[in-house]
Amino acid sequence: MISCQKHLFGITDDVTYLNCATMSPNLISVEKVGIENLLRKTNPQHITSEDFFTDRKILKERFSQLIGAPDEDSVAIIPSVSYGIATVVKNIEFSKGDEIVVLEDQFPSNIYAWMQAVRDQGASIVTVKAPPLEDGRGLRWNELLLNSITKKTKVVAIPQVHWSDGTLFDLKSARELTSQVDAYLVVDGTQSVGALPFSISEYQPDALICGGYKWMMGAYGLGMAYYGDKFYNGSPIEDNWINHKDSEDFTNLSNYNPEFKDKAIRYDMGESSNFILVPMLAEGIRQILEWTPEAIQEYCGDICADTLKMLQSHGYFVENTNARANHLFGIYSTGGKSMDRVKEILAQENIKVSYRGSAIRVSPHLYNTRTDIEKLVNCFF
Repeated sequence: MISCQKHLFGITDDVTYLNCATMSPNLISVEKVGIENLLRKTNPQHITSEDFFTDRKILKERFSQLIGAPDEDSVAIIPSVSYGIATVVKNIEFSKGDEIVVLEDQFPSNIYAWMQAVRDQGASIVTVKAPPLEDGRGLRWNELLLNSITKKTKVVAIPQVHWSDGTLFDLKSARELTSQVDAYLVVDGTQSVGALPFSISEYQPDALICGGYKWMMGAYGLGMAYYGDKFYNGSPIEDNWINHKDSEDFTNLSNYNPEFKDKAIRYDMGESSNFILVPMLAEGIRQILEWTPEAIQEYCGDICADTLKMLQSHGYFVENTNARANHLFGIYSTGGKSMDRVKEILAQENIKVSYRGSAIRVSPHLYNTRTDIEKLVNCFF
């Protein structure tokens, strides 16, 4: 099993950082790449026309490898999850009575655009409620999700992992059911891709949208998306010069070519050559590919297993490992100290977590140790 990798991060020793689900600390190598590329603009005469494409290609190749995409042309560079979801919504035609299936309390960037489709096109949203906090909750939530997919379903828009408490959703079964009713499967991978294995060939989503500044170790302001063949002839949010054919020839740009590039390239954001953020995200993904998401899951599960069982035995609710991720989980104060009291103690101990709904959200990574988790759990007693 992989060992602790804290030496590769710039995070200081005065904090117990268990909050990667909000924002990852910089890898030292990512910080170095960012500074080097920031300084490139000091002498921009060294930036060539080829440079507008080189780092983009590297980033797309690495992201494609991470998710098992068929090729780099099936992925796009986006600024945010909301942008990626808005692209999907723009390219789906809804009819009155069509249903969009979502989960209770899922992240708003994967909700607001669907609400717009309801207002503009007459679709309706079906929200799958979370079951009570009891044994088997995650499995029951999955059952409710799958039962909500009917002939009326046009889209199932869900995360792989719930951002509040790490509940894991069965994308493979959801894909089987959506295929039967000719519905889209749109996945928000922001809280999973990079830390949890993901396979396009296994899950076959129509779209996968990912923010890049959490588990993919990039900087804030850049993400990645996969778009399947249903979107290969679609209309992007913006017409920028680089997502049209023949844009590599700068001498010919004013001979406007209305044709978009193939597959998902048409959905690249404007200024997607970003000379700072693109190489930073590419470096983050390079390191993840070296570690592997499988190793990250195994490591996080190993450092957390014993202490989380202790919490469960003292009346706190933590989802069982068969229905949640190892890198992100929620602790609910169902039988112990109040959340407000736990917050006070965690602040005193300089332990950084998040609070999402009624859950205390904990999200470790390879820079954490079993001692960090023990320190966290001691705050609950």
